[in-house]
Amino acid sequence: STIQEEIIGEFKTLEEDRERMLTYIMDLGEQLAPMDTLYKNEHNTIKGCMSQVWLTYTRQKDRLFFEGDSNTAITKGLISLLFRVLSGQTAEDIIHANLYFVGKIGMTQLIGSQRSSGFANMVKEMKLIAIAQKAEGGI
Repeated sequence: STIQEEIIGEFKTLEEDRERMLTYIMDLGEQLAPMDTLYKNEHNTIKGCMSQVWLTYTRQKDRLFFEGDSNTAITKGLISLLFRVLSGQTAEDIIHANLYFVGKIGMTQLIGSQRSSGFANMVKEMKLIAIAQKAEGGI
């Protein structure tokens, strides 16, 4: 997708400088829209993440829009990247999304295996939401 290509391009300009890439991810996290503390509850917590991660969504016509937050800067940045690719898409697109940018920017090496598995849990949760919404009908 164009958005994933944009992300890959942004990381290319950082010339595989790990520090700069991590700083960039944290900067992205700071731009994440603030999440209402009301939604920071057990029900919206993603299990299996090192840090605390909350995820919620709204439906507008046939599209899903995600909101999220974390108590760590890097994780917030990762959420922000995911939202750029998946938020505002149809359930079908989210379910079948191939997040190839993750491999292209070398994310696992960048954030480590524990955070990577947390990231995978975030993706899984977003896809499960899309599957449930699609099953409910209308999208």
